[in-house]
Amino acid sequence: MKRIVEIVPARPGWYSRWQVGPEATRCYPVSLWALVEETDGSGREVVGMDCAGQWPGSDVNEVGGDFVRYLFQTPDSGPPEDVEPPSPTDLREDGPRLQPAVAT
Repeated sequence: MKRIVEIVPARPGWYSRWQVGPEATRCYPVSLWALVEETDGSGREVVGMDCAGQWPGSDVNEVGGDFVRYLFQTPDSGPPEDVEPPSPTDLREDGPRLQPAVAT
């Protein structure tokens, strides 16, 4: 079991990339960073929650979407080509859905 130690907002430019198909990825902007630790204090890690409400290791992430990595792009360089903010129609009862896009 893990517990949240600290939460901080993410600066613009951070994205989480998910593999949603054999050659398809999707990026979502990271909304916040959380420092989590084992309940016995033996290990800590930082995880980012994206604007779709997903984070690596969550049990409620969309089935079939695998976390790839976090990436940073300066705001003046624009978002990644596979960025997709969730739309209201993509939301499920327990969270948003990942939609596949062809990787370029």
